[in-house]
Amino acid sequence: MSLGRPFDPVHYRRMWDERYRSADYLFGKEPSAFALRAAALLPARAELLCLGDGEGRNSVYLAGLGHRVTAMDLSEVALAKARTLAAERGVAVELHHADVAQWDWSRPFDAVLGIFIQFAPPALRREIHAGIARAVRPGGLVLLHGYAPRQVGYGTGGPSAAENMYELADLAADFPGWERLVARDSDEEIHEGRAHAGLSALVDFVARKPLSA
Repeated sequence: MSLGRPFDPVHYRRMWDERYRSADYLFGKEPSAFALRAAALLPARAELLCLGDGEGRNSVYLAGLGHRVTAMDLSEVALAKARTLAAERGVAVELHHADVAQWDWSRPFDAVLGIFIQFAPPALRREIHAGIARAVRPGGLVLLHGYAPRQVGYGTGGPSAAENMYELADLAADFPGWERLVARDSDEEIHEGRAHAGLSALVDFVARKPLSA
């Protein structure tokens, strides 16, 4: 996923449009294992934002549980497939063609999910996390899932730039004062479509925003 240079949304959009053009779903149609775990932490009928949701596997799943889901992605090709998947499953997802780096963080949500959105170098990642912190309502959740730096050596998916990966200490620093509910760094076998397959270095981070924030 890494571009090997500062984030260029035009290049990134073209790259992912091309990757998503195949008839199948690049990461499959079923939700990630993290989305399944995250669902247990969400309140009923939560208002959710799914960042960089691609072909919709996670947002569609969460909408099917009765949540009010907004999802965004930079790839129009992916969003078209997300619309198809939502129609197949009979659910409604509010889809936006947008660059996460330019998202309007003033709209509040009960929870913001970012699952494998590791395109951003550290400085941009911190800006995105600051936006997430602004968008989450007091008492709400941030839920992040991605690769740890050692994933580069595994070669089973994700960015080629270790600096784009997650370190638990960095994530905690980006959400100071938040109650950490999950902070896990582990190696697991995953099989999610053609793009994520094999032993993977995974980080889960879930934190609750203080009520006083």
